[in-house]
Amino acid sequence: MYPRAAAATLVVAAAWIGVLCVPIAVAQSTGGAPAADRPVARTDANSKLAHQQMAASLKKGRIDLYFVGDSITRRWRATDYPKFLANWKENFHGWNAANFGWGGDTIQNILWRLQNGELDGAHPKVIVLLAGTNNIGRTPASDAEVADITAGIKALLGTLQEKAPRATILLMGILPRNDGAKPTAVMTSINKINETIAKLADGKTIGYLNINDKLADKNGKLLEGMTEDRLHLSLKGYKVWADALKPLLVELLGPPAKEDHAPPPTGAPSAAKKKA
Repeated sequence: MYPRAAAATLVVAAAWIGVLCVPIAVAQSTGGAPAADRPVARTDANSKLAHQQMAASLKKGRIDLYFVGDSITRRWRATDYPKFLANWKENFHGWNAANFGWGGDTIQNILWRLQNGELDGAHPKVIVLLAGTNNIGRTPASDAEVADITAGIKALLGTLQEKAPRATILLMGILPRNDGAKPTAVMTSINKINETIAKLADGKTIGYLNINDKLADKNGKLLEGMTEDRLHLSLKGYKVWADALKPLLVELLGPPAKEDHAPPPTGAPSAAKKKA
């Protein structure tokens, strides 16, 4: 199902591992925050409007390829990031690809959006999920936090399978970040989480894709030019991601068509107001 020549590490389990039966610790609240497997709505006006905007976009086109995540995902197809939007079109035109990332979202926030209309009736064939960096933050996570984040990602997979049972899910490993006071200190936590969520792959309906060795060195230090701020990907970083995804997408969706019927790209409502 997955081509061996993919330009990244694609890990699948040797036997079936159902999302509902993987032996991962149950999420618990850490630091007073809700457990990562519990949906939490964003309450700021910009996020509320963006949610309405993205839910409404489902009716404005066909979606075969569905991306969901936080700002790292969102920026790739946002009208307020035109250079990234152009790169998105270059890579995914013809696959009816839509983007449901939102800046600042934790796993809890993404879970809420998925359970409240942002996937209803879309029926994508492939879903790309990248989540968790906003739960980790800039400092190393405790063992309890690692377990909490892992359980939250498991909950996201369960919701995606419930909402889009025929889709193949490509779960991304959490990407490297060097934006803390000790730039690579958080990488130990990211690696622990990625090692655990890799076990959620079954090689049939869930694949795991880790591109971190293309973005950072063996110590977790980001390679030159891969991000804009030691967290968010640059055009060079998005190229790495696209190059890893496209062989898999050809395998799962076939070659891209000449025409594209995805809903129009969206942008942050606040950015639209500023432009007006």
